[in-house]
Amino acid sequence: MASGGLQLMGFVLAFLGWIGIIISTAMPQWKMASYAGDNIVTAQALYEGLWMSCAMQSTGQIQCKVYDSLLKLEGSLQATRALMVSAILVGLVAIFIAVIGMKCMKCMEDDQVKKMRMAVFGGVVFIIAGLAALVATSWYGNRVARAFYDPYTPVNSRFEFGSALFVGWAAASLAILGGAFLCCSCPRRETSYPPSRGYPKNAPSTGKDYV
Repeated sequence: MASGGLQLMGFVLAFLGWIGIIISTAMPQWKMASYAGDNIVTAQALYEGLWMSCAMQSTGQIQCKVYDSLLKLEGSLQATRALMVSAILVGLVAIFIAVIGMKCMKCMEDDQVKKMRMAVFGGVVFIIAGLAALVATSWYGNRVARAFYDPYTPVNSRFEFGSALFVGWAAASLAILGGAFLCCSCPRRETSYPPSRGYPKNAPSTGKDYV
């Protein structure tokens, strides 16, 4: 029962992490314009994501523009896109694999060993998906930080971390943690020892045996 609860908790955490990776990929707030050190008060906030750039007016109106050409994008942005999409697809595969290995499902009930191995394998795939998302968000965040602290970057062209990065980091952590729980949910095999052999008891000696 304990391993079953750990397995269920791991699957829920990993699934929530996978949903968070999808949300982070779709959000346009991967980086937001920073006006630190600038006395100019702007009437709009600028955001950039993996797929579009947005401008939010002070009235609350948001205008977004999808990037025109894939070939005009930076190679690092294309790599970040590829990693996030790969994390989503790998996470989807992990869901199907882990569901088959869940104890609450009736698939492969005849072979419990293979069923447990499927759950562990699903956990490993979840960890791979989480690592892919973690690498993508950390790489993108590193680029934003380096450009921010670059003295040659104009003040009005500097960006800070957007909310999508924090969502991506949290989602990747959940996917990795949930995958680890799935890997640990496999119960240990109990070591079977051969039955101990009893020693024959010596018959009580009587006085007749002595001369």
